[in-house]
Amino acid sequence: MSAREELIVKYAADLKEKCGVDPDMDLLTKVTIGCGPSIYNADSATVAGSQQSELDTVKNNFLIKKLGLTDGQELDAAIDSVMEKYGRSNRNKYRAVIYYLLTVHFKKESVYN
Repeated sequence: MSAREELIVKYAADLKEKCGVDPDMDLLTKVTIGCGPSIYNADSATVAGSQQSELDTVKNNFLIKKLGLTDGQELDAAIDSVMEKYGRSNRNKYRAVIYYLLTVHFKKESVYN
């Protein structure tokens, strides 16, 4: 199994165990590939849910640039909702898992087709 495949298995386990979500493995794979090399770096592979700069990066670089959404309160509310679902006390919030949850939340799976 490749390093990426191992990470995808880890992300799927997080979605099931920590978020209560049964992931669409095809979409999870595409979201993970979309994260690029950041998934292999310990710092960039995770999102610090308590740091506003990290949350702004998720909003600007993923929700607005990648998914094509318009900036507004609903983006902040969705990020907050995903952080809550993932568990605020959970130290390791994987970027690919957060991006997957946000993609499903906004019904933007078509971006990855």
